[in-house]
Amino acid sequence: MDIQQFLHEYNRGDRNFSNIHLHGVDLRAIALSNINFSGSDLSSANLSDANLSRANFSSANLSDADLRGSDLSGANLQEANLIGADLRRASFVGADLAQADLRSADLEGADLSGANLAAVALSGANFSYVNLAGACVSDVDLEGVDCEGTRLDELQSCQVSETTGTPRRWVSWGSH
Repeated sequence: MDIQQFLHEYNRGDRNFSNIHLHGVDLRAIALSNINFSGSDLSSANLSDANLSRANFSSANLSDADLRGSDLSGANLQEANLIGADLRRASFVGADLAQADLRSADLEGADLSGANLAAVALSGANFSYVNLAGACVSDVDLEGVDCEGTRLDELQSCQVSETTGTPRRWVSWGSH
């Protein structure tokens, strides 16, 4: 599917674009809230300053994507590949990043308050000046991660449900 067809279908009201291939697409500053990109390839895409609130990116490939300044509040990013992604100043308030791969990602100044960070991979990531107020963390290794200016004391250890993999205290913003 090309970008024109994608935008046409989105503007007609379609929100299910799971498993779509949009490698390198330029969607900066676009509003795509509540969209379903689960299993999709958005590697090297430019989604900077986009409204992606409540979007479903579960198992999506966002490696090397530009998401600077984007709103991903309440988004589902479970098991998403965000290796090398530019996430500076992005908002992940209440987002679910359980088992996401954030290796070598740049999260400088990102807002992860209230986010689920269970079992995320962070080696080589820039985690400086990140807001972690109320973020739920379990099974996360911060060794080798640049955490300058980040208040790690704001992290909350959360007991993870064995059946869902979701922290028991963490509350989703609704269906994704």
